[in-house]
Amino acid sequence: MALAHPSGQSEPGSSEVSVNPLYTRVPVQISKNDLPARGLDPELAYQIVHDELMLDGNARLNLATFVTTWMEPQADRLMAECFDKNMIDKDEYPRTADLEARCVRMLAGLWHAPDALNAPGCSTTGSSEACMLAGLALKRRWKHRGGTGTPNIVMGANVQVCWEKFANYWDVEMRLVPMEGDRLHLSAEEAVARCDENTIGVVAVLGSTFDGSYEPVADICAALDQLQASSGLDIPVHVDGASGAMIAPFCDPHLVWDFRLPRVSSINTSGHKYGLVYPGVGWVIWRDERALPEDLVFRVNYLGGNMPTFALNFSRPGSQVVTQYYNFLRLGFDGYRRVQHACRHVATWLSAEIAALGPFQLLTRGDELPVFAFTVAGDQPFSVFDVSTAMRAEGWLIPAYTFPANRTDLSALRIVVRNGFSEDLAGLMLDNLKRVLGTLAKQDHPRHGPAAASFAHGA
Repeated sequence: MALAHPSGQSEPGSSEVSVNPLYTRVPVQISKNDLPARGLDPELAYQIVHDELMLDGNARLNLATFVTTWMEPQADRLMAECFDKNMIDKDEYPRTADLEARCVRMLAGLWHAPDALNAPGCSTTGSSEACMLAGLALKRRWKHRGGTGTPNIVMGANVQVCWEKFANYWDVEMRLVPMEGDRLHLSAEEAVARCDENTIGVVAVLGSTFDGSYEPVADICAALDQLQASSGLDIPVHVDGASGAMIAPFCDPHLVWDFRLPRVSSINTSGHKYGLVYPGVGWVIWRDERALPEDLVFRVNYLGGNMPTFALNFSRPGSQVVTQYYNFLRLGFDGYRRVQHACRHVATWLSAEIAALGPFQLLTRGDELPVFAFTVAGDQPFSVFDVSTAMRAEGWLIPAYTFPANRTDLSALRIVVRNGFSEDLAGLMLDNLKRVLGTLAKQDHPRHGPAAASFAHGA
């Protein structure tokens, strides 16, 4: 017989726990910081965690993130079926490994690698790891060319924080080009001006996370071609296409930014952004075997078989790679084109509607990445941080942030349009924004400044 509990409930671990109403099952007090002495009924444990997560924001209404927040139910099902597969264990899961290799070849072809079937590449946990691997390859190539002294890497101040981590972790001088006036990203002239014999490479961003704009990859490559002709310096370019490498091929097919430019040595993208997969998966592809030094590749055999690996992480689930392949099959080129054009349509429509409201000035309009930034125009009684705070109360997460040097005077809001953010949802958000503006217009002065921002750019 079960022991009686003072409350009239059964003792923990009793066979009668399962017949108690869910929210009256003991223990009533749940430890949040210490491992409980006894376990809980699985339904109770689930409900406790589920209820706490209800206090998170609604991912579909998060207009700050670039990360995919909706997939088809068939992709959800495939992902669940592969949670237990270790991506690194290629001998045990050869079909999953082959799907990864197929994705690499598809991306290499999409980005016009000279020999797409043999271009080296791999999946990663996201673009941050992909950028680290690309940066390591650049540094090692510089060393093999006889580089001495302190290596440096050139990029705009608008790069994602992973590049700062790369430079810090691997002792590379980071030569950041600050923003000036209306130039909010890297230019060819500014990039070349910072290059010397110790420059391991230039990073060009195809889709700045600050405003959604493309950096001029072809112009940067042309300027570096001229630099080589005049000085002999042969400096490669890495394209950080975390978002844009899955937008430009479908929306801007005539834009030359990829391996069609001989100076582009590597490209990364986030499968979990406009690759349309849940987090986390990224990809990095090199032009050819010469762009990826062989001495960076490890070969391990204790998993069964002699497997090459180049990664910062080791064990990780294969589910995101499987669903990336599913998306490639399911959508094909035309399907991706439809999705990305639909996102761009919503972005350009919404940016025009916001501009027409009056108090805002567009910095970009969503016609490159389906992302646009805007700021408060003129002398208004509210700031971008007031707008962000008010919209958060309505359930919408719209980040407000200041730009980096030398434009820290500029504060903006940014909206990311992803698959699943339809024109209907955009219209509902616009209605909320109009109501919020009616209230904010009654303030006598702005209430919130940068200290109120809940969004850290690049985090």
